[in-house]
Amino acid sequence: MEDDLVKAYALEAQKAMEEEAKRRIAEQTDAEEEERLRNTRIEDVVETEHLVPVLLSRLGTVRAALDGHGGGIAVARWERVANGFDFVLDLTGACLSCGAAPGTLEGVRNDLEADTEIEGVRFSSSLLDTFDELGREFILAHGNVEFVDVPSGN
Repeated sequence: MEDDLVKAYALEAQKAMEEEAKRRIAEQTDAEEEERLRNTRIEDVVETEHLVPVLLSRLGTVRAALDGHGGGIAVARWERVANGFDFVLDLTGACLSCGAAPGTLEGVRNDLEADTEIEGVRFSSSLLDTFDELGREFILAHGNVEFVDVPSGN
């Protein structure tokens, strides 16, 4: 009985957070433009300045955290693979060294990998340099994402 009550409250809280995130995203974005971006093929913009907005349009509730906290994403490297694209991303702005970064990184990865054009999302190991030692240990242990080195110039 107690477990059922905890589950019910958790579902209610999750629903409320998702609704709030959608509201915040709607307040900060142009719905028509977001729809246009979501319907834009990554293949058509991968080598243009439109890539990041197209990727952002594919994010769910994690987008509210990025937008609301003055952060964003940057593409450190991309590669065509058999079923689409692999991306190595960086966080930008206030998202760097944020205590919520492990959840943000995982949310970004999960949302983007749900797209049929995206095969994989990893993150630049340079992100780890923005955290203190404890933060690095925490994100490596609990981030549920992969970090890779990105050579300069890529």
